[in-house]
Amino acid sequence: MHAHFAGATSDPRSLLAALVLILAFLVFEIVLAILGHSLALLADGAHMLADAVALGGSVWAARLARHPPRGSWTFGLKRAEILSAQANGITLLVFGALIAFVAIQRLVHPPAVQGGIVLTVAAVGIVVNIVAAGILRGSARDSLNVEGSYRHIVTDLFAFIATLIAGAVILTTGFARADAIASLVVVGLMFRAGYSLLKDTGRILLEGGPADMDVTAMAQDLAGQTQVAEIHDVHVWTITSDFPALAAHVLVDRDVDCHGVRRRLEELLRHRYGITHTTLQVDHVSDNLIPSGSILQSRSGHSAPTGSEAPRDS
Repeated sequence: MHAHFAGATSDPRSLLAALVLILAFLVFEIVLAILGHSLALLADGAHMLADAVALGGSVWAARLARHPPRGSWTFGLKRAEILSAQANGITLLVFGALIAFVAIQRLVHPPAVQGGIVLTVAAVGIVVNIVAAGILRGSARDSLNVEGSYRHIVTDLFAFIATLIAGAVILTTGFARADAIASLVVVGLMFRAGYSLLKDTGRILLEGGPADMDVTAMAQDLAGQTQVAEIHDVHVWTITSDFPALAAHVLVDRDVDCHGVRRRLEELLRHRYGITHTTLQVDHVSDNLIPSGSILQSRSGHSAPTGSEAPRDS
């Protein structure tokens, strides 16, 4: 069963709306950060810049992902969204490292910081990020591309909360190091979000199966179906967000409708495991059949040795 257009693709309109909002606030924040001599605001500004870059890349990737399969691009350009999400993770780690370096310096030699400006900008930033997160939240459930941008925004939201607290501390106590401490809190959030994105996208790019799927148990489920003798060479991978694919070699009992078994297995995979893109090679068991590859499960309980590719007889 082949569903080349399956899988989630993000809506460029929601990404574009969030991008415009972030860019407008970015200009406002950077100007006041310079006037207020606040590293926490500059850190937030750098993170907002990373947000803008991430959102811009996400908009571009979302448009690419909508291109249909053509020529040698048999799955279209759906994985552009995964590359964009990975770039989002990398930018979070890079910006976080740069901010951490400057924050440590400011812990040692804290400059004068205007707490009122920090407090005001942080309060506006919280509102802006809540709105942007609300725009992206629905789409983030279905697309790793949008989820990458959403994580940027949510991380920024918590960062502005930390900055708001720092501004209040500076304004009431004059403790200037609160600005650098808030910056390091932002860095920790950026590292956490960046690592999570790189782990998720790396799994897809390395052709790993869906993180929430037990592939061995699924293969055993298939092998335990009526008229199925053995199943081996099972491969499960993810094309892009919410688009798993499967290929396997299935051996069925003699004198049964192998195509009927194949259709039944495809229905099971679609309804029980959410896999709509499947390639099942189905053969009848014969006395001289030596299956290739390693057998994950046999209904009869025996394992066949590894050998040459079995001939098709269905």
